[in-house]
Order: sequence, then C-alpha cells, then structure tokens
Amino acid sequence: MGPDREALCIVVISSMAGEYVMCKSHTHELQRLALSLLMVLFIGSASRAATCESLQALSLPNTTITLAQSVAAGAFSSPVTGRGEAQPTADFKQLPAFCRVAATLRPSTDSDIKIEVWMPLANWNGKFQSVGNGGLGGSITYTRSMPGLGMAEALKRGYATASTDTGHVGQTAAPFLGHPEKLMDFAYRAVHEMTITAKEIINAFYGSDPKFSYWNGCSLGGRQALMEAQRYPDDYEGIIAGAPAIAQTRLVTWNTFVGQAALKEPANVIPPSKYPMIHQAVVNACDEVDGLRDGLIGDPTRCHFDFKTLECKGEDTASCLTSAQVETAQKLTNPLVHPKTGEAIFPGLALGSELGWATRLGGPEPFGTEYFKYVFYKNPNWDWRTFDLVSAVALADGVDYRMLNASNPDLRTFKQRGGKLLMYHGWSDNNFSAPSTIRYYESVRDTVGAGQIGEWLRLFLVPGMAHCGGGEGPNAFDPLAALEQWVENRHAPAMITASRRTDGKVDRTRPLCPYPQVAKYRGTGSIDEAANFTCQLP
Repeated sequence: MGPDREALCIVVISSMAGEYVMCKSHTHELQRLALSLLMVLFIGSASRAATCESLQALSLPNTTITLAQSVAAGAFSSPVTGRGEAQPTADFKQLPAFCRVAATLRPSTDSDIKIEVWMPLANWNGKFQSVGNGGLGGSITYTRSMPGLGMAEALKRGYATASTDTGHVGQTAAPFLGHPEKLMDFAYRAVHEMTITAKEIINAFYGSDPKFSYWNGCSLGGRQALMEAQRYPDDYEGIIAGAPAIAQTRLVTWNTFVGQAALKEPANVIPPSKYPMIHQAVVNACDEVDGLRDGLIGDPTRCHFDFKTLECKGEDTASCLTSAQVETAQKLTNPLVHPKTGEAIFPGLALGSELGWATRLGGPEPFGTEYFKYVFYKNPNWDWRTFDLVSAVALADGVDYRMLNASNPDLRTFKQRGGKLLMYHGWSDNNFSAPSTIRYYESVRDTVGAGQIGEWLRLFLVPGMAHCGGGEGPNAFDPLAALEQWVENRHAPAMITASRRTDGKVDRTRPLCPYPQVAKYRGTGSIDEAANFTCQLP
C-alpha cells in the first residue's frame, strides 16, 4: 500500500476460523474487497464481541467463571449429573458448535450455585431460553426425558441457553438442613441469579443483549416458571409453566399422606397388576361424557366414578378391589381436606391417571419425605410412619410459605410489562394434579381480572397426557413455537396441535384448547385428525 494512501487496519477475531487482519483503505476498490472478505468469513455466523475462551476472564458480581470452552459440533459429552449418572448422549450428537461457559454464583456467603450458558458459534437466533429442573433439582438440565425441556434442544433451535443446579447437588433436600440460604437458592434465587448472569455473559460474547428471553420448564421447572413471573417479572418476556408444583408445601404433605396410607396396612396395597383393570373401568365410565367415544377422558371433572363398583363380591381376584383397596383408590383421587377445619389441602389425582399410580402408591416418596426430614422437622431420622396430617399441615405451612409455594396470584406487574404466560398440564398426570393448576389459573383471573386475560395468560389441558409427557393421549406438542408467535408477533395461540405416535408413526392428532374451551368433534371425518375438531366452551 503506497504511502499516499491512508489505511486503517481492522482486526477480526473468530474462535472458529482463527484471527484475520485486514486493512481498509479509502480506495473504494479495497473497501469493497475488504467488505466481501468479511462477508465470506462471517456468512452464517453470529458476529461476536469476544472469543469464547476469553470469557474465562470476564468479571461479574458474585460470579466465578470456571470454564469457557468452544465445543465442536457433536462433540459434547455430558459429565456425571447430580443424580449420579451421565445424562443420555443421543441428543448431543446433533448439537451444533457452541461456546460453553460454566460459572459458580455466590449471592450469599453460603451459596454455591452452578450454572452453564451455551451459545451457538454460528446462526444464533438472537434469543435466550432458560430451561427448568425436575424433582428436587440438584443438576444442570442438559437434556430431559420430556421432549424439548433441556439445553440441548434449545441450542439446536438456535437459542443461547442456560440452566442451573439450583444451588446443591443431587435429588435430595439434605443440603438445606441448617442452611437457610441454600433453601432460598433452591426455592427461587438460583434461577434469578442464573438469568441475570447468563444475560451478561451473552452480551459479552455477542456484543448485544437477547432480543427476547424465554423460560421453558415443567414440574419443578413449572414452579420455577411461576416464581419468575411472581417475583422477577422483568426477567422473561415469555414463560412456559408445565405441570407446575405450585403449592409445594401442600403437595409434599399430600404425597406423604397418600404414601403412608398405601403402606400403613398390607391390605391397603393395590398391586400394579390391577391398574389396567381399574383404568379401563374408569375410561368406560367417563369416555363418552364429552360426547365422543375415543378412549380419552376429555374433562375428568365432569365425570364421577365410584370405586365401590369395583369392590369384590367374594374373594379377591385380579378383576376387583378389596374394600381396603377401594379406600386407597378413593384417598388418591378425592380432594384431601383438613380433618378439623374442612379446608381443602390438595386436590386428588384426576380420573384417568390410574396407569401411573405406582408413583404414589409405592410408599411415601422422597419428594415428600425429604422435605419433612430436612426442611420441616429438621430431623434426618424422622420416620414417615409417625406422619400426622393435622400437625404436618401446620408445620409445613409454618415454614416460610411464600418461599416454597408459587401460589401468589398477583401477576399484575408481569402482565403490565407485556409478559406472556403459557401453562399446560396433562389430565392423566400421576405426579401432580391438573385441578391444582386450574385452581391457580382461576385465582389469577380473579385477582388480576377476567377481562382480556387471554391476551397474556392461557392454560392448555391435555387429555390422556401423564406428567410432562407420555400417556395414552396426544402428548407431543410445541408450546415454545406457540409462545414465540405470541410474544414476537402478538398472535395468541387459539389452539395447539398435539400428536400421538405408535411404533414411531403419528396415529392421532388433536387440538389443545385454551381453558375453559375444550376440543369438540365437528361430526364428520376421522376422530384421529385435529382438523375435524374445533375449540368451544363446554
């Protein structure tokens, strides 16, 4: 370049393509050449303000970056999780190249919150999606058995994504004993701190904030979703809350009550071999309440089934229930009420959930007893056999009620700032109760106002779907795609199409309707095609 030509050198850094140094001159030909080369280098890639590895030195409040590493396409291998085993790797083989950042957050002196942030090295969609946890948390959600609920799926869709271990390791509440700050981290703080930190990391890497931020969670992740809307309404523009564990203290009290009742006497136990018989009897009684015989219970609340109709007339056989087993079935499906005050403690499981009863009737599960041992009684040696409902309710509610329970219906701030909340729940959920989600939806409607509620909050109930997926009904659908259209284009979902696969092939589709609407058959065409149904008020 001649001395009479002023030149400006530009350094372009790419963690994938190496480092390139180019000089841009005032000469138009060289300017065009420089621009063309830049386009070649960055076509299909997101421009970045920093290399992935340089994020190791990023300084953020209460944050220690422990890893900043570029991962080649299909090369990610999951470390051992808090559950003590490596997560499935099938999803990871399809991952694009990404920047993986791990960090430890300490908003309190007793906090030890692990998070990971994954950012596409190319084709970032400009958006951020956080994914929730299951059970008692305790591990990063790289992927989950429920489709679409892990970091891997978010990354494949072009999102920058994040997850947290909720501040402890393993499916246990033991770390909360004597550590109230860790309990607070698990209850709600870890998710918020992860959100703020992840956005800062994304900005440092790409040089811009996400255009839209989404939360996607089911089960515990559904409760985390509602906590975000209630406590931190500025964190996300769009939130998905699937099968949320809303009233946590009441839920674990009910879990322990039902488990104890099932094992209190050997005669109370319903053997799993009887579940299909019970389920078929319930379906036979309730199937046509919605006007269509299709093997699904459209709305279990519109059907009453008396388990006494299954009571054995003589000896106990595979086709009937003993009187003790009838009582167990009633406890599982009837609302649990306070024996002294008559207050409703928790609704039972909906009719149609019978095939999954083993989760509840196998005994008091850790999800319930862990809370009583380490959070309520603060005694690791507490014996579930000593459980007393009256004292248990008082004790559980006495613990910081709003810390664990995401039951606050006042979502006015979230609504006013333009947030969108999409909730869903399977009617055949064998873990949590769909009526509890309906109850929360109605409490929000009554608090915020019924007028125009569908503009910012919609609930979709899924006939035949179990906990966050599975079950006999159409259980595969894409709430995120519906939420994106709602947030970004103001197209509220009038229905969401769900599908069911048998032997790998779709054999039924059905519309999911915004509550209180239900899917109604038009009267012609196949009952296995969603196009032949409309959403109507019952």
